[in-house]
Amino acid sequence: MANFICNTENSAYRKVGKGNRCNFWFFRRVENEDKNAGLGQFGSGWSWLYIKYNGTLDVVATPNQDNPLMDTQLTSRGVPILGVDVWEHAYYLKYQNKRADYLDAFWSVLDWSVVEKQYEEAIDKLI
Repeated sequence: MANFICNTENSAYRKVGKGNRCNFWFFRRVENEDKNAGLGQFGSGWSWLYIKYNGTLDVVATPNQDNPLMDTQLTSRGVPILGVDVWEHAYYLKYQNKRADYLDAFWSVLDWSVVEKQYEEAIDKLI
């Protein structure tokens, strides 16, 4: 995954980006990477924004109940700070089989201050 640039007015974005030396954070890019991960997940699963153990951010999709904390994730282990449920039960009643529409709508209700808090708590434990 390519590096992100810290470039936004939202304080949560800036704080997460600044805490990561602005080398990996541009929220539109995160949205696109997360959407692609969610769309690329065949069947049930999750897409995650997570902090790798080296302190950088990344996005990954996992099947079923798997997550970046599990030892089944050999190349993408870390601490999740945002999970997007791409199991059909999360969106079927409103979006039927339109997972892309669900993933687009997700960002309009996301509270980035919660992601910021998760980031701060996780990065403090890693450092």
